[in-house]
Amino acid sequence: MTKLTVNGKDISVEVHPDTPLLWVVRETLGLTGTKYGCGMAQCGACLVHLDGEAVRSCVTPLSRAEGRRVTTIEGLDPVLAGPLRQAWVAEDVPQCGYCQSGQIMAAAVLLKENASPDDGDIDDAMAGNICRCGTYPRIRRAIHLAARIKAEAK
Repeated sequence: MTKLTVNGKDISVEVHPDTPLLWVVRETLGLTGTKYGCGMAQCGACLVHLDGEAVRSCVTPLSRAEGRRVTTIEGLDPVLAGPLRQAWVAEDVPQCGYCQSGQIMAAAVLLKENASPDDGDIDDAMAGNICRCGTYPRIRRAIHLAARIKAEAK
């Protein structure tokens, strides 16, 4: 039995400790917002937060999450989620949408650490997230907008 906290809820799962966290989140817990992309930690679609740090859940074994806080797109802090979602819609970011939960999770970490990122900060923070539709300019604009929305909400 592995104990962890997912989106603020303490849970126990009876899953082999080597199982990728992605499959525990999606298959065992039914939280399907986190996506399977490449399975090799190269695309970012599977991004979740582990104690506030962005991790690729497709290569993170469940054992690494034991006793820790896991946040998926479904449990993202509303202080970050609200401005990001509003900005994503305003900038019409998603095309196919498949990578967007990972993009938003990466952007949330960035905005938590840097309230007013410049283009270079955004490019660095988002470099590990692939969008096959090529919406990178819209993602960058949305992150700038989310930062402004978040600042104005204070």
